Amino acid sequence: MPVYLQIPLLIVAFIVFVGLAMFAGGWGVRRMCFKILAELEEAQAFKAGKAVGLQDERKNIFRVGTGNIRPKALNLLIADGLVIKAPNGKYYLDKDKLAQMKSKVGK
Repeated sequence: MPVYLQIPLLIVAFIVFVGLAMFAGGWGVRRMCFKILAELEEAQAFKAGKAVGLQDERKNIFRVGTGNIRPKALNLLIADGLVIKAPNGKYYLDKDKLAQMKSKVGK
C-alpha cells in the first residue's frame, strides 16, 4: 500500500480509537451513576436524617484508571442535583429530581 494512503488511514484509525475510548469512559461513568443511585435508593436515603456515606475521594492518588470513576460519577450527580450532600458529610437523594430523571429515561 502506498505511503500517501497509509498516513490518512492511520489518522482515521487514531480518531476512531480515541472516539471509542471516550465512549467507553462515558459509558463507565454512566453505569457508576446508576449504581450510586441504586445504592442510595436501597438504603432509602431520601432525606438528610437517612443520609449514607459514599466514597467521594480517590482512595489512592497514584492510582489512575477505571477505579477512580466513582468520585467523578458522584460529582456529576451532585452537579445535576440528584444527590445532595448533607451537613454531616453524607449523601442522600432528591426524590423529586429522581422521579423526573426516571420519567425521562423511561421514555
